[in-house]
Amino acid sequence: MDNMVNVYLFGKKYQVPAGLTIMTAMEYAGYELVRGCGCRNGFCGACATIYRIKDKQELHACLACQTEVQEGMYVATLPFFPLVKKVYNIEEIKPDQQIMMQLYPEIYACIGCNACTKACTQELNVMQYIAYAQRGEYDKCAEESFDCVMCGVCSSRCPAGISHPQVAMLARRLNGKYIAPECGHLAERVDEIEQGKFDSLIEDLMQKPIEEIKELYNTREIEK
Repeated sequence: MDNMVNVYLFGKKYQVPAGLTIMTAMEYAGYELVRGCGCRNGFCGACATIYRIKDKQELHACLACQTEVQEGMYVATLPFFPLVKKVYNIEEIKPDQQIMMQLYPEIYACIGCNACTKACTQELNVMQYIAYAQRGEYDKCAEESFDCVMCGVCSSRCPAGISHPQVAMLARRLNGKYIAPECGHLAERVDEIEQGKFDSLIEDLMQKPIEEIKELYNTREIEK
């Protein structure tokens, strides 16, 4: 308790221990988090948050579960960023440049400011994968955007109104459906699961204590 910092949560001042994440600091201050808390491990993108430091003008975006509090931090969490999500049938569209023009034409209004990349909570080269999407290079777009958690922070800083995570999702779906080589053994395993071959194994696994499941996961054989 000797090392405390002053933070401002939704305009109210609190003293919290240094070293806490924004999310745990909010709980320390008495907030009950029922929305925007998700996985708590930086994977789901649900806890998009903006903050600035007292007496400084720069506005920062982050994930609350991954960012430690700082002295004089003003915090405001956001329920979501207004991404544009177009509806399409992956079975009917094709991996050509026209589909991106049709569904997300705003990507061609990109001015190259790179604000999206600078804001990315995963440190992805967002502007680069948008450039790949513009050229119809969906395999490259899929690879570059693979670690996107769809928090939407990049889109909040975009003057062209691009919904970067949705563009990336479309590219990954097109790549998986039409471009990437078919994974034969995966299809065989899915068929085996649907036929019930692993029902007893799955049932047995569900009865194990959580620590044993973690150990099995951590020591699993990883395919090369």
